[in-house]
Amino acid sequence: MSTGFMAFLVLASPSWGNAVPADTVTSSASTVIEDYCVRCHNDRRLRGNLSLMGFDADRPWESPEVAEKVIHKLRAGMMPPRDEPRPDDATLTAFLDGLERSVDTWAAANPNPGWRTFQRLNRAEYERAIRDLLDLDVEASAFLPNETISDNFDNIADVQQLSVTLMEGYMRAAAHVSRMAVGDPDASVSETTYKVPKTASQMEHVPGAPMGTRGGVSVVHTFPADGEYRFKLDLHPGPTGFLYGMTMPGEVLEVSVNGERVAALEIDRWMSESDPLGMVIQTDPVFVKAGPQRISAAFIQQFEGPVDDLVTPVDFTLADAMIGGAYGVTTAPHLRDLVIGGPYVTTGVSDTPSRERVFSCYPASAPEERACAEEIVTRLASRAYRRPVRPDELEDLLGFYDEETAESGFEIGVRTALQALLTSPHFIFRIEQAPADAAAGDTYRLDDYDLASRLAFFLWASPPDDHLMEVARAQDLGDPAVLEAEARRMLADPRSGALATRFASQWLRLQDLEKIHPDAQLNPYWDHTLTEAMERETLMLFQHLVREDGSVFEILDADYTFVNERLARHYGIPGVTGREFRRVAVNNEQRRGILGHGSVLTLTSHPDRTSPVLRGKWVMEVLLGSPPPPPPPNVPDLDATDGVDSGRELTTRERMEQHRSNPACLSCHRVIDPIGLALDNFDGTGAWRIKENSALVDAAGELWDGTPITSPSDLRNAILRKPSVFARTFTRNLMAYALGRRVEAYDMPTVRAIERAAAEEGNRMSSFILGVVGSPAFRMSRVEAVADGEGMEGMQERE
Repeated sequence: MSTGFMAFLVLASPSWGNAVPADTVTSSASTVIEDYCVRCHNDRRLRGNLSLMGFDADRPWESPEVAEKVIHKLRAGMMPPRDEPRPDDATLTAFLDGLERSVDTWAAANPNPGWRTFQRLNRAEYERAIRDLLDLDVEASAFLPNETISDNFDNIADVQQLSVTLMEGYMRAAAHVSRMAVGDPDASVSETTYKVPKTASQMEHVPGAPMGTRGGVSVVHTFPADGEYRFKLDLHPGPTGFLYGMTMPGEVLEVSVNGERVAALEIDRWMSESDPLGMVIQTDPVFVKAGPQRISAAFIQQFEGPVDDLVTPVDFTLADAMIGGAYGVTTAPHLRDLVIGGPYVTTGVSDTPSRERVFSCYPASAPEERACAEEIVTRLASRAYRRPVRPDELEDLLGFYDEETAESGFEIGVRTALQALLTSPHFIFRIEQAPADAAAGDTYRLDDYDLASRLAFFLWASPPDDHLMEVARAQDLGDPAVLEAEARRMLADPRSGALATRFASQWLRLQDLEKIHPDAQLNPYWDHTLTEAMERETLMLFQHLVREDGSVFEILDADYTFVNERLARHYGIPGVTGREFRRVAVNNEQRRGILGHGSVLTLTSHPDRTSPVLRGKWVMEVLLGSPPPPPPPNVPDLDATDGVDSGRELTTRERMEQHRSNPACLSCHRVIDPIGLALDNFDGTGAWRIKENSALVDAAGELWDGTPITSPSDLRNAILRKPSVFARTFTRNLMAYALGRRVEAYDMPTVRAIERAAAEEGNRMSSFILGVVGSPAFRMSRVEAVADGEGMEGMQERE
């Protein structure tokens, strides 16, 4: 069994970490606090909103939140400030080690796995649950509101608001999903719109579209019935209301179904918004079978070879729509929306993957219908509820079937029962049942089915598969060896890619990348495909580390990356051609790790310039776990700082120096700014530069502890010199995501135990992941004292 997986057992041992009785751990701890800390952190000055006057360093477990703040700041080297008196290194190390031992020893003797309220399926989990249950892709954002982000993640239970609007969204989604899964021969006419980003290039082939086309859009759309549908294509107008790209004659849009052309529509270059149909052209009715079909709408490519036009990088992406109608400029029309409408005529419902998943049996006669329906509903409900369905629950669902079958027949009855189970709290919510005899404050081991759900949603962001359900049914997950074996099996499965697309994406803030639109005039070669490539590079690195069980520190110092031709050209990496991503060596020392990734550098920039503040803040929050405080009130934003001096445009550094001259800004900016300025040789889209506004970039500075840095590599090495800070920040985020709750002060001894055990195993990714899975916080829970019967227990009683 791995060291990481056994970390919780080590933590529970009184001999862990050479622990000694708490009252002898830090004989001079109070003196250290009094001599070096209370001067600033007292009830009057309250620096950092923290007073240590009442903190007893010899009994730190009595104030765990304060103790953890002290531990974190000291471990990061951020306190005491370098211009204040400091104890010698030996004294500081002894104090810090003793403080940690004291807290961790007390935690081992008083275990607290924590508690969370019931979770609900968020958008991403809902989509995966539907795909797992019905082999059907659904866009949850069409029905469910945006998720609330807490502690960096969208799955934190206590901020997942419940409202009438939200529940109505789940009900609408259930109606839509059940209709798409079973099919609807009586489907009414409806329209679905697919939008094309303005920054998507119209000169490049879109994956999924037929070869010989360029631009446009390609989607997989689920049709409710066999029948006739229309496809409407909405084009972008220019600033005068006429077609954007009207100077390119003879353009033709092709519509295809599963790669087969069903329409070729010529574009009227003189069309305008004042026309009866505006900027829309549409096909004649097209027969399409039910189920998921790939629909593409793209421009027919009429030539090949290089395009010799200095402005094409801008206008082919609609980055600047003002030039779209200018004569003498090579432009391209741009598809804005694809609208699929219908069915206008239906002829039935063909077999689809979803119908095969639903109808595991089909009655040959009316007397066989009820037994077949019971088999179908039992199987679907057990999978949807992530545990065996109870007899009373089954009867309730079959009641919906019976009522609808009497009026509309077998298939509609099954569809209605499916809709009912998709609106059940047992599907929408992940309710973890406490033992009936558990009292407030009791700690208990999770039921095997609940533990299986935790494991699956952590590693796959989806429900348990059949194998994991079988293990849970056998009540074997309580065995640590079995739990570890299942976790390893699931990590080896491609579905563990969700750790990258769900965990890493949120931890690193990559979901914000799509909101960033660099200035087109300053960055003429930036487009939507470059943004997608940047994000994919970072996710592929993380996924590679999980799959190959690499060191967590390769996130920071990997001497390789994953690029395609578009991204390699942006970075100046030679010898890469084509769209496919491949692993390449990073020979530029400054480009190594995520601090050299365009994704991070772009999302921490403004559209027209870099932002040392955003970059420094990102490093402090994401990598070091030390978010800076919000700016004081009435302090002008950096944008309000004069950007010109004597007719010369200031560099970013000069603007920062003007801004931090305000005394109210200095204390925080002297910590944040050097971090961000060390990355200032990367421009706003992550390309390397040596000058800004005709002046050489000056990236020199000093970190909070006096360490001089002049480059991204200096910053990376400074972080790596205190490896436990980054490793614990990573572990804390991993735990928050896995548990679906904020990591509290009482969790930090577990975080430290996992980090230390992982260090003994080379800091491999599996050591951290398995350490979380094996921890008491993951395997167990605590009965919380809840007023008026509310919270999880109240929910369970009502059901």
